[in-house]
Amino acid sequence: MTAPDQRPADPAVPTVRIVGGGRAGGSFARALAARGWAVDGPIGRGDVVRDAAAGVELVLICVPDAQVASVGASIEPSPTTVIAHVAGSLGLDVLASHPRTASVHPLVSLPDPETGALRLLDAAAFAVAGDAMAKRVVESLGGRFVPVPDASRALYHAAACVASNHLVALLGQAERIAAQAGVPFEMYADLIRGSVDNALTLGPARALTGPAARGDEATIARHLAALDPLERAGYRALAAEARRLAGRDADDADGSSAATDGSSATDGSAPTRAADRSTPHPEER
Repeated sequence: MTAPDQRPADPAVPTVRIVGGGRAGGSFARALAARGWAVDGPIGRGDVVRDAAAGVELVLICVPDAQVASVGASIEPSPTTVIAHVAGSLGLDVLASHPRTASVHPLVSLPDPETGALRLLDAAAFAVAGDAMAKRVVESLGGRFVPVPDASRALYHAAACVASNHLVALLGQAERIAAQAGVPFEMYADLIRGSVDNALTLGPARALTGPAARGDEATIARHLAALDPLERAGYRALAAEARRLAGRDADDADGSSAATDGSSATDGSAPTRAADRSTPHPEER
């Protein structure tokens, strides 16, 4: 990197240097520039970052989580500059060599700088910690924030991964199973959108429907018998989570367990039990 610009800046204009030339760095650079910040960077791979804190109010480290600590340690500390990262799973301890630190993690996906900037500017939600500069960033972007201390950071990020990454993986399984049935994945689009909308509007417990929610273990057994063996473990795990969300006992699954390998009990007892459980109690009809 060339020597930071030392020209006097307009004190009314907040200044930031972005470290990291990937999707996150490009997204934050575009979004903050659109809100009137004086943005330097993004500084990409191979640039020298030792003097990154010179001449700016904020250094925003937008690199992969595994690199945050080493990049932060490479920056010469400044008593007036806030050093912040955008990593969801990391606390402020990775920036311990700096007197002023913060974290600003957006709860939106940033697939590319242009799309990412638009999402950051669209009333996005953020997890913040540390210096008040973190809140200033979010307020500049027109977003919402929740403070997340270091002790809760891993759990917070785990929930984010389940809500985003694991949800996409789940849809990948749905796509594979649909393809085996000869049904285009796009046919499920309204069902997917409606389920997510209901979960956000009503809460997951009230939004839950389907055989596991109503105790229809016979249907679950038929699903398991029809599924490719590679898909059964994922289906069973999610059915168990659905039962838990519905407040049903784990014993409710006994009737479907016999079908996990495509077979049934020789005397028919397990499928019969599942069928019995699929009949609702009079008060549930």
